[in-house]
Amino acid sequence: MAQPGIPVDLIMAKLAQDAEKVGKRAQKAADVMLGALDTELGPTPFRIVYEEDRVRLKHYMPAGGVQLNHPLLVVYAQINRETMLDLQPGRSVVQNFLEGGVEVYMVDWGYPTRMDKFLTIDDHVNGYMNNIVDFILDRHQLSQLHLMGICMGGTFSVIYSALHPQKVKNLVTTVTPTNFDTDKGLLHIWMKAIDVDRMVDSFGNIPADLMNFAFLLLNPARLMIDKYVGFFENMDNKEFVENFIRMEKWIFDSPDITGETFRQFVKDCYQKNLLINSQMEVGGKRVELKNITMPLLNFYGKFDHLVPPAACELLSQRVGSKDTEDICLETGHIGIYVSSKCQRAFSPKIIEWLKARDQLAGRPRRAASRSTARTAAASGGKRRAAAAPKAKKA
Repeated sequence: MAQPGIPVDLIMAKLAQDAEKVGKRAQKAADVMLGALDTELGPTPFRIVYEEDRVRLKHYMPAGGVQLNHPLLVVYAQINRETMLDLQPGRSVVQNFLEGGVEVYMVDWGYPTRMDKFLTIDDHVNGYMNNIVDFILDRHQLSQLHLMGICMGGTFSVIYSALHPQKVKNLVTTVTPTNFDTDKGLLHIWMKAIDVDRMVDSFGNIPADLMNFAFLLLNPARLMIDKYVGFFENMDNKEFVENFIRMEKWIFDSPDITGETFRQFVKDCYQKNLLINSQMEVGGKRVELKNITMPLLNFYGKFDHLVPPAACELLSQRVGSKDTEDICLETGHIGIYVSSKCQRAFSPKIIEWLKARDQLAGRPRRAASRSTARTAAASGGKRRAAAAPKAKKA
């Protein structure tokens, strides 16, 4: 029986064809990488209307007019930057809010220095946050505002709402850890075992590079291998490259975490789980979750490896509000803000929910002034309102 011949001509033709495709892709990739790329973060125009120490307050006004009686204050985590909410046009939570007629204020925690290492959760919640809330309320002649917290900033917002419930009209929490008695995420397991005293005593502020490295180790195959393989496979796609670089810039533009805040957060939350049980103390006062009687909208991600559903879903059962809603989206920790699918479900839901609960009470609302003078707070912080607010640089 004759042996079949090897189709050398077909094999060589295929290799030549593949080589030609690779060459064209390589040339296109070179053109993309060497050409002009739009990788700006936070492109939506804003004004800095308040500054205190390293902390700034960004103000965004809807171009089509304000449709809510109360402004929305967004509090991001100390970890990473608030620019995640305004990653790029078309993938921007801030932009979606503005298009829905929501006037937005957003806290920029800045970059802590060595002088900040002794700042506690009390300093951030009853100090910076409360000063910012009072500034906004005075600016609008209102007694309440809407509050939205994200991740660790959501935990701060829950604490704030329990300690200052009279100032919060509605509370929105997103990927917010409040129940730390879970082993569903590797981060929770690690945090229960770390020697936080030794870390803070050694470093002062916890270095951003150390935190980023720890986050990468939570899922090294996906975060250190898969995503870069995906990048090389799409280097000839300009839009993909721009999105990839924006995300990398955001990930590695991380502030340090203030040392004493980190110490208390790890001990009281991760290791003792005091918050969800209304046993945590901040500024000498117990954080009683039953004091949160305002409406609560609680978002979390089904596949979140940093803040798993078990860390979020118990909150609505422990607060004093009778108007609560939990929404679990099929995404991860970051996808809830940048995924195209989640964008269609996330921001519109918040806008609709706030509008349904925005009835005015107390002092009448007035439009925010373009400049507001305010004296320093009795707490001693270098509190100052921007007399001539600075527009965001183009």
